[in-house]
Amino acid sequence: MKKKIGKQSIALQEEVYIAGSASVVGPKEGDGPFGTNFDVVGEDEKFGASSWESAECMIQQKVVNTLLDKTCWKAEDIRYTFAGDLLAQSTASAFGTGTLQRPFFGLFGACSTIGEGISLGSMAVAGGFADAVMAVTSSHFGSAEKEFRFPLEYGNQRPLCASWTVTGGGGVLLTNKKSAVQVTGITTGIIVDYGLKDSQNMGACMAPAAADTIYANLMDLGRKPEDYDRIITGDLGEVGRTILLDLLKQKGFSCQSVHEDCGMLIFDPNVQDTHAGGSGCGCAASMLSAYVMPKLITGEWKRVLFVPTGALLSRVSFAEGRSIPGIAHGVVLEHVL
Repeated sequence: MKKKIGKQSIALQEEVYIAGSASVVGPKEGDGPFGTNFDVVGEDEKFGASSWESAECMIQQKVVNTLLDKTCWKAEDIRYTFAGDLLAQSTASAFGTGTLQRPFFGLFGACSTIGEGISLGSMAVAGGFADAVMAVTSSHFGSAEKEFRFPLEYGNQRPLCASWTVTGGGGVLLTNKKSAVQVTGITTGIIVDYGLKDSQNMGACMAPAAADTIYANLMDLGRKPEDYDRIITGDLGEVGRTILLDLLKQKGFSCQSVHEDCGMLIFDPNVQDTHAGGSGCGCAASMLSAYVMPKLITGEWKRVLFVPTGALLSRVSFAEGRSIPGIAHGVVLEHVL
């Protein structure tokens, strides 16, 4: 069987497993439907730090330490770390995972970064370049609002299409040692730009990229939506999910029965006032650990297409009036024990 499949996908012939996962979230996320599923819930949004940005560094440190504790691995056993966040120049990743003192790859795929990290980490293990690697991401509501939209002190009204950036993070440890969950395929996304410029409507910006990656995965691997127990996107929210399902229907696929979105799951919109849902690097990463992995470990789900989604904007691009391209990275996860 070929490793390169179709236009954008890879079938991993070598065995790559997820040895464990970890999730760390803030108090608002802890008050949501999956509050008891997260490994660590902070007592306050700053996690005892002096700023939102320092708090995000703390989140990544806690993810890494929790992951090592849960898997009983040591830092020196990790060959590489693949980490990313939403802060300028991957600040949270540099200061958060830097304490490991392991070879480091800083990534940016916006909110899709955990998918990018798992993809690259799996390739490293499959290629024999590492026996164990970490993929870690984080985000923070306070720092993201300040960087990409408005400072919290401004007190602007958020439109109903806006999502709530998750204060949290998550990570996985990838290895060649057998466990219950295996990474069997990767579909790397392409940049999709529909010309949208509304930074308050991330779901609409990311949905076309999610549709493109899911379609590519199905076509490349010769599968139908029902071949997956779930197709789980990262943080499209209510608005983005509607657009995604419409776009896939136009391409000939009905995914409504198997599709779920981490951004729609992590909060209770009826009582938490999160509008369209959750977003941020920490959204898909924390929900992967708290929701997806337990289902795969027990065998309740046999195969999942996990598709974190990202909006590729920056302070510079937004100030210049540029559009907001989207990206989505697909990873096929399977129960094997």
